[in-house]
Amino acid sequence: MTHKKYPASQHVLKTFTKLIELLPAVEQNKPQIVLLAGEVTPFRNDTDREMPFRQESNFFYLTGCKVPSSYALLTFQSGTSLANKPSSHLFIPKAELADLMWSVPPPSIAEATATHDVTSIDHPAALPEAIQEQIKAFPGAIVHILPTSSLFPKIPAQYTAAFLAGNVNVTEDYLLTAVHRARLTKDAAEIELIRRANQISSRAHETVMRVLGQGIRGQIKRGKGAGTERPLLPGEWLIEREYEAEALFVASCRREGAEHQAYLPIVAASTRASTLHYCCNDREFSWGPVGPHDHHNTNDLAHDHERVLNPQVLLIDAGCEWSCYAADITRTMPVGNGGRFTPEARAIYELVLEMQRLSMEALKPGLHWDAVQLLSHRTLVRGFQKLGIFRSPESPGSGSWNSEEAILASGISAAFFPHGLGHSLGLDVHDVPSASKPDVNPTIEHLQLGHESFYTYLRLRLPLEEGMVVTVEPGCYFSPHLIAPVRDSKHIDQEVLKRYESVGGVRIEDVVLITKDGYENLTTVRSDPDWLEQVCAGEI
Repeated sequence: MTHKKYPASQHVLKTFTKLIELLPAVEQNKPQIVLLAGEVTPFRNDTDREMPFRQESNFFYLTGCKVPSSYALLTFQSGTSLANKPSSHLFIPKAELADLMWSVPPPSIAEATATHDVTSIDHPAALPEAIQEQIKAFPGAIVHILPTSSLFPKIPAQYTAAFLAGNVNVTEDYLLTAVHRARLTKDAAEIELIRRANQISSRAHETVMRVLGQGIRGQIKRGKGAGTERPLLPGEWLIEREYEAEALFVASCRREGAEHQAYLPIVAASTRASTLHYCCNDREFSWGPVGPHDHHNTNDLAHDHERVLNPQVLLIDAGCEWSCYAADITRTMPVGNGGRFTPEARAIYELVLEMQRLSMEALKPGLHWDAVQLLSHRTLVRGFQKLGIFRSPESPGSGSWNSEEAILASGISAAFFPHGLGHSLGLDVHDVPSASKPDVNPTIEHLQLGHESFYTYLRLRLPLEEGMVVTVEPGCYFSPHLIAPVRDSKHIDQEVLKRYESVGGVRIEDVVLITKDGYENLTTVRSDPDWLEQVCAGEI
């Protein structure tokens, strides 16, 4: 079976094109050289125990290489053949006896040549000579490197020193911005990798839901094993704790060949769902109170035999990587109550789903993401007025000061929806931050789109373009810390709010591709509440 090569050469050309656009005019016709270091295998503190390796995203984008301790030397010059087909030289470590003994060795040059879309491949020992050749062949070249910081793999001084000794200008001012701008829109090969990651992650979310449903139906049975009791198999796990749901999700992804999670899974039950990046995942679900006669149960409650789950939500925000490309999916599901939402949780869930539906329907190239963010807040305000959490103009003692526009202008909805509607996604789950939310951003200079607090944590602030991949992840949260400053707001009916605070939080997140005419949803697990309840109740 043959596999398509990752289109690294296309990405190199796209990056150099963006790079030239950034340069002063007097430097655009000069030879441009990029020197990159790949990630090295990390070790735990001062020991020799390897930690999981994952290639640095920019290096992978420009080489398609996952081999640790590799280097790349790329060259471009306007007005020459290199303007249409830049040279890309990859340097991968030579296999040593210790590699063969302790771990999987790097591929041979012949093996790597067959699988990588580059001009040539050699070992790092050949890099100094290759640099000298570049200095001679391209006098006056500009050498571009990633910023010198702990965020990116370090290039040994011996390599940059060779350029400096040859009076070549080495700069870190342009490359990161150029490669981020190139990565902002995805080509067909990238989209297929993201699609695969989302398919695997979607099935993992559904796996957790269905195992929860089996537990509701009493279909998980213990039996005799080699010891006193047969261990339960993954599909039989009775999920009663956050980390059990996390383990099942990760196992489902790993079973399908996904090597990494794109980020630490967020698995938050009950009111902990109001913590946006809750990654502890170490608590039990919320259990019902002990009744006045429960001492008659001969201590069964202490042995988990007859406890009853409180009605609650379980929020799982998790996604795997496929060949370094991310998925990012959130589903909020009912736990307890026979696998059904409480009326309050159902109402908040349907509101968040409406926020997502209306946001998605608006998506198209040219639409500024800030406008979609405002639409989500507007939908939240309308929903809260309908539920009575926010007073409406028809409420006793209220008037125009409690109109939809007045509430939006107050910014109070940010206490319940504090984060951004979504972000760019690709090789990183919060992809290309310098391009998605640039420091100098003329696209937002004249926008008048609601209260400034709506955009504080927004990770994407650009007009949408065809080929962008973004998440759409509205949420509604009842965090005591965020609600505290607005407790006395005239816009809030405090008695109604109290009925909803036990919901904790709801978020629904899908990954979408911006197309020529709109969008394509790359997430396949369903989110409609009737289906969700039937699955979590074990009925389908």
